[in-house]
Amino acid sequence: MVETGEGDSSAPTEENNGVREICANGARVLTSDLEAKLDQGNLEDAESSLREGLSLTSEDARSLLGRLEYQRGNIEAALRVFDSIDLHAAIDRFQPSLQAPPKKARSRSEAPNAVSQHAASLVLEAVFLKAKSLQKLGKLNDAAQECKSVLDAVEKIFNQGIADPQVDTKLQETVSLAVELLPELWRQAGNYNEAISSYRRALLSQWSLNDECCGRIQKGFAVFLLHSGVEASPPSLASQVEGSYVPKNNLEEAILLLMIVMKKFFLGKIKWDMSVIEHLTYALSLCSQTSVLAKQFEEILPGVYNRVDRWNILALCYSGAGENIVALNSLRKSLHKIEKPDDLIALLLAAKICSEDSDLAAEGVGYAQRAIEKSQGTSEHFKSVGHRVLGSCLGQQAKVSTSDFERSRLQSDALKSLNEAITLERDNPDLIFELGVQYAEQRNLPAALRCAKRFIDATGGSLLKGWRLLALVLSAQQRFSEAEVVIDAALDETAKWEQGPLLRLKAKLKICRSQPMDAIETYRYLLALVQAQRKSIGSLRSLSQIEDDKINEFQVWHGLANLYSSLSYWKDVEICLGKARELKPYSAEALHTEGVMCQRRDKILEALSSYINGVLLEPSYVPCKVLICSVLSKMGRSALPVARAILSDALRLEPTNRLAWCYLGMIHKDDGRLADAADCFQAASMLEESDPIESFNSIL
Repeated sequence: MVETGEGDSSAPTEENNGVREICANGARVLTSDLEAKLDQGNLEDAESSLREGLSLTSEDARSLLGRLEYQRGNIEAALRVFDSIDLHAAIDRFQPSLQAPPKKARSRSEAPNAVSQHAASLVLEAVFLKAKSLQKLGKLNDAAQECKSVLDAVEKIFNQGIADPQVDTKLQETVSLAVELLPELWRQAGNYNEAISSYRRALLSQWSLNDECCGRIQKGFAVFLLHSGVEASPPSLASQVEGSYVPKNNLEEAILLLMIVMKKFFLGKIKWDMSVIEHLTYALSLCSQTSVLAKQFEEILPGVYNRVDRWNILALCYSGAGENIVALNSLRKSLHKIEKPDDLIALLLAAKICSEDSDLAAEGVGYAQRAIEKSQGTSEHFKSVGHRVLGSCLGQQAKVSTSDFERSRLQSDALKSLNEAITLERDNPDLIFELGVQYAEQRNLPAALRCAKRFIDATGGSLLKGWRLLALVLSAQQRFSEAEVVIDAALDETAKWEQGPLLRLKAKLKICRSQPMDAIETYRYLLALVQAQRKSIGSLRSLSQIEDDKINEFQVWHGLANLYSSLSYWKDVEICLGKARELKPYSAEALHTEGVMCQRRDKILEALSSYINGVLLEPSYVPCKVLICSVLSKMGRSALPVARAILSDALRLEPTNRLAWCYLGMIHKDDGRLADAADCFQAASMLEESDPIESFNSIL
């Protein structure tokens, strides 16, 4: 490396003819002569040559010799040279001479100030190289102390930090290297508290670091916070600007640092570093903030990522955030015929998203079939996943089928596809679970029971949904006491914060067993648990998570309202509905319960109004449709055709709704169609024998 000296500084230089020299004060000394003397162990002679040839002090001369040995790779020899210098005494001499002169006298003192800076640069570089030497010899604590002394010295010399743009370039380079090295030394030495302090000192003090150096330190600190396993305390109050955001934990601080670095990328201040977005992806995924991650990917300049890869990443982000339509739109672009229509992963993800919405299920079937076709000759896992999502899409498509024949065919194809997936991955618990749910929805309860037990055995009972499926299947078989035993066993194996769905099932089982007061106590405990959980969770929650919390609490209040309604405790019903509406102002479920209360109190028109409002709010909400028909059926023969049409639509949406079959039978009976009425009553009776306490869809 070619270096030049100015003023009183000294630096090795390489001339055009390849002769390496040290030049200072208008004189030159060949480095080859110095190296020969050092090789012979004549440190004093080498020092004397520099002092006499370049008019240097003893500390400056030995600093140069130590640097020369370090550059030659003689680490131990360099360390011996550095140890022979009283570097800290030399630093103390610079303190008064480097103080900023008054503005009026600035022009007269610029020259001596520059000379002192160059001399200080040489000594501080020697201390820094001593720290590097100790690091290479494995003496990490000693190295950190030496490196720290460089920064302490700079803070003494420059009281307000290095804010002056006229600071010597070599001095600034040494300071920047020391600031970046110190936290790494403490980290390597295992002194994590000192490492945290050094990172914060590097970022909060004035060191005049360039953007690249500052970005590397911010990235290093963020990685340390994410992976060190040490919980850092928040920054001190003295370093906080009034009104600024103060991170509350490691994760928040790491995300903040990484987003600052990303902003520098976007502004073109530093070079692109792929590892930064990878660490940010990890951090934001931990707290379910994938929508924020999507915004970061959207701001990345074109050309960094292939556009198809960017679309696929955005789809993953938005899917994780629950924004499935946005995710699917990204995948539609990436799977366009002019892009990558055969991308297996994108096809599987698109099919998975479609499998969660019955209105998109037909589109998902196409994606899944293409994925199965493209998975031929690849890993059996991808083929299994293709059959799995195909089965899920077919099951969803069956729910919106307009004909019984088509529905039956789709349900059969769904089971066939899931069984095909099972043959490829027999021990996949998720496949076993989905197959069990499909069997349960089609009321093949013995097969569903086998799958539920098999899933619990495969997972060791560690997953909540397995216990819930088993309890629901047992309740559909009218084995309520056994279902309650299962729930109690699951509660013993489940952490307190995860017990909400189990407790809700337990309350409903108590109602089925004619134990309403026990059910009320269970709901009260569940309500206290949900409210305590909401208060205890930290601030890093996505909007979807907050909404989930409200829905859970809403379900508790709504369940209590239904229970009080069955007991005719109307004031309690109104209180519970009021609490539920505070959490979810527009709810078909709440309107349904309100309508039931009005109907039982003979307020028929108000009840009908509530049911109609529920359907207007949520057109596919079957319970309101059914009870509209229960009211219309009592309004005379003229209303029967309307009621029959509404019930037919309700049964199209939910073919296993026993109340819908029952009311349809009543309407057929009133209309004189006794054979049709008998068929409907028989269907209702059969469904009542296999009706679970909660929809099987609730566990998906």
